[in-house]
Amino acid sequence: MSCWKANGAGPEPGGGLAAVGPEEVGGVVTWPERSSAVIDPVIEESYRVLRAKLDLSRLPKFSRDVTERVIHASADYDYFTDIKCDEDGLAEAVAALAAGAPVIADAAMVAAGITKCPVLCKINEPLTRRLARTASITRAAAAVRLAFGEAGPGAVWVVGGSAAALAEILSRRVEPAFVIGLPAGLIGAAEAKQALRASGLPSMSNVSGKGGPAVAAAACNALLRHALAATGSRAGWGPGGPPLGPDDDLAAW
Repeated sequence: MSCWKANGAGPEPGGGLAAVGPEEVGGVVTWPERSSAVIDPVIEESYRVLRAKLDLSRLPKFSRDVTERVIHASADYDYFTDIKCDEDGLAEAVAALAAGAPVIADAAMVAAGITKCPVLCKINEPLTRRLARTASITRAAAAVRLAFGEAGPGAVWVVGGSAAALAEILSRRVEPAFVIGLPAGLIGAAEAKQALRASGLPSMSNVSGKGGPAVAAAACNALLRHALAATGSRAGWGPGGPPLGPDDDLAAW
């Protein structure tokens, strides 16, 4: 069974949508709701405080937006020096998203935080658990294998839950369009991110062991915002067709 969902809805014969509960579909997919692009005053004030404390204006636009979103999501200014990203690589990620590259998340919490497009996530599917048992691998690694089997090469991978997922992406040679590697952990996370940087794959990561679902999703949302604004963009398109509309807490900020 495919794990693509749109707001808890699954495909219905004839092209409609029928309600599907989470117990029926193990994967997680988020989908943008229609939005009036009204800015939350708390968010607006948060960015004002961030920009007053830390001047990111000298960074190139994609690097600046990704760094700013990650700091806003974490309230951790140390990410300014901790994040490792290349402007050309980020531009390639935006181009891939605008061309309709699928987005794959390693964890349900990462998928839930990506608000601007459908997201493929296999972590909670029964088949993932069975594969993990039979192959004696972690569930994170099994989810990567199944997601790659469904999406194929050219996806944007967003890893914020497990260093094991990042290691599996590297070992399986999934030929990604881009990898956002920001898992957190005291054991193995920093090493997995170093291996990602050394691999030569188009990617962004951070040096330390910190990270997590919130910052990984924030980095993806920053790139998606630019991709959605591109002329003729197919960013946010899922298997069922185009997105419903924009959903950006900073659309007018």
